[in-house]
Amino acid sequence: MDKMSIAEAAEFFGVSKEAIHNRIRRGSLVSEVEDGQKYVMVDSDSQATTKPSKKTTTNRSNNTHTDSKYYKLLEEQNSQLQNKVEKLETETRTLRDQKEQMLIEERIKIENIYKEKDEQLKNIINMISSNLMLETKPTIETAESVEAEIEAEEWISLNKFLKSRDVKKSKRKKIIKDFVKKAEKGDESILLKDKKCYIDINRFEYDL
Repeated sequence: MDKMSIAEAAEFFGVSKEAIHNRIRRGSLVSEVEDGQKYVMVDSDSQATTKPSKKTTTNRSNNTHTDSKYYKLLEEQNSQLQNKVEKLETETRTLRDQKEQMLIEERIKIENIYKEKDEQLKNIINMISSNLMLETKPTIETAESVEAEIEAEEWISLNKFLKSRDVKKSKRKKIIKDFVKKAEKGDESILLKDKKCYIDINRFEYDL
């Protein structure tokens, strides 16, 4: 029976110091204190039974090798995932840029469409205005020619006649209104043409 320190016993059995203390507490190892230091009584023949077997060592080696392969596999998978993430980020940026470009192009197209519509609308308005001017001018000329023709036949505009007599505007309106009513009732001494009232002072007598 050999007497060993805790450290020596741990080295002898191939375990930690804490494992030796556990064996002492369980009673599987006998200990004694000498000069304030604890010693363990060890049977040198028990080394073969207490030291790790070759199989255990092999298992540990195999476990270590398996762990190494596992960590290597995780690192490879992590690297692959990282590459996929970077690829997705690149594709996302590309799609975002393409979307922004499409929006810009669509906006330009819409602006051009509105510009074309504005030009077309301006052209239509100008054409309508030109037609109106063309239609209005002959109307004025026709009215003037009608009035000249009527006056050539001795009919004179009642409004002009009253103006020549210095009749006030308010009174002229009242007289013209009364004459229009007479013409509408069939008075042949009054000519109503294009909403204008004409009289023939050479042939008819009028109470003005």
